[in-house]
Amino acid sequence: DGVNNEDANPEDLYSKPEEIYQVYDALSKVPNGFFTIAAAFGNVHGVYQPGNVKLEPTILDKAQKFISEKIGEPEGSKPVSFVFHGGSGSDIKDIREAVDYGVIKMNIDTDTQWSYWNGIRDFETKYHDYLQTQIGNPDGKDKPNKKYYD
Repeated sequence: DGVNNEDANPEDLYSKPEEIYQVYDALSKVPNGFFTIAAAFGNVHGVYQPGNVKLEPTILDKAQKFISEKIGEPEGSKPVSFVFHGGSGSDIKDIREAVDYGVIKMNIDTDTQWSYWNGIRDFETKYHDYLQTQIGNPDGKDKPNKKYYD
């Protein structure tokens, strides 16, 4: 995530099942409540070089097992609905694994922003000479350009 964490205890950078349970327990007290939990399992906002961020979706699985046992649910239950914050740039294998462990929502804002920008950039490059004025382009000085910027 661009932050120098080399002096930090690596396990302190990830949510622990007990911490996720504390959030689950507190939010479960809301009558008729439905909520998601954004656990830290190596996910960060932004896109970084491979290796800088190590996703550990198994943290979600461990939390599901821990919480299921705490609340008396059968083995294999998924009592927690997770949200995957900082999913942009993630490997499809990690995404599938996270979904298998209870992720129901994934945030991909950086990927979405890039797709939007990339499309605009490509369009502007292709039609640059038609996007400089409202009237006048390579096809003629009196030709309208509205269809290019509409």
